[in-house]
Amino acid sequence: MDEARARGVLAAANVVAGAADGARLLALGENAVFAAGDLVVKVGRDAELLDRARRELRIARWLAEAGVPAVRAAEDEALLVEGHPVTVWHRLPDPVRPAEPRDLAELLRVVHALPAPGFALPPRELLGGVERWLRLAGDAVDPADAAYLRERRDGFAAAAAALVPHLPPGPIHGDALPRNVHIGPDGPVLVDLETFSADLREHDLVVMALSRDRYGLPAEAYDAFTAAYGWDVREWAGCSVLRGARETASCAWVAQHAPANPKALTEFERRVASLREGDESVRWYPF
Repeated sequence: MDEARARGVLAAANVVAGAADGARLLALGENAVFAAGDLVVKVGRDAELLDRARRELRIARWLAEAGVPAVRAAEDEALLVEGHPVTVWHRLPDPVRPAEPRDLAELLRVVHALPAPGFALPPRELLGGVERWLRLAGDAVDPADAAYLRERRDGFAAAAAALVPHLPPGPIHGDALPRNVHIGPDGPVLVDLETFSADLREHDLVVMALSRDRYGLPAEAYDAFTAAYGWDVREWAGCSVLRGARETASCAWVAQHAPANPKALTEFERRVASLREGDESVRWYPF
């Protein structure tokens, strides 16, 4: 889904008057995210994401009831428009500063203290999107690389299922990165709720450990994160398993963009090569 297609869906949805012409594109990935006045509209990549969009709205209501600082839905229902799920959200005020790892840690402490909601949260299917992302990549990526990632997926899925956690399992964000925290006038707010799950709390902490090792997060920023949270997941024996699973998923996620973006293909090939060679020092770049 490119921007033109997403704008066409936005116009057809007609959820915000004049949005098709005046909306500003904020992000284009699994969702196209548009700002329109006081609202934000998310257009999902395909119909397979409809159930996830519906669950995200339910999660937003639950977090609001629990008093967790998080983005709030403006409409209670997800629409399916021309094969794309569409949801509408209240737009947050402009950020007062960039989010830092310690801000994320503070919100994770709140989320990880929550009891289970009154509805079922799925497990964190970290590797669940690999097949779809590789299918979307098609012939743009080397079939041998796709086969390698499928093999890694299966191996890490089995290893993850056998892990013994250090923390009590429960609700998690699922994609715990500073980019999913908005620092408004009243403090940190959690955004992008679509990966909320019920699973090992360690999933949320491994993300930042991988950011330190692969994406250039300074050691002092990571130390601030662990200090604010109160524990370093790298002390846990299962850390390498969840890290390997997330690396596998991150490679496949980039692959879906390869057909239309040469830079994505270059980054995909860099990541796969580093995994094949077992070189954990190779720097990866956000995409």
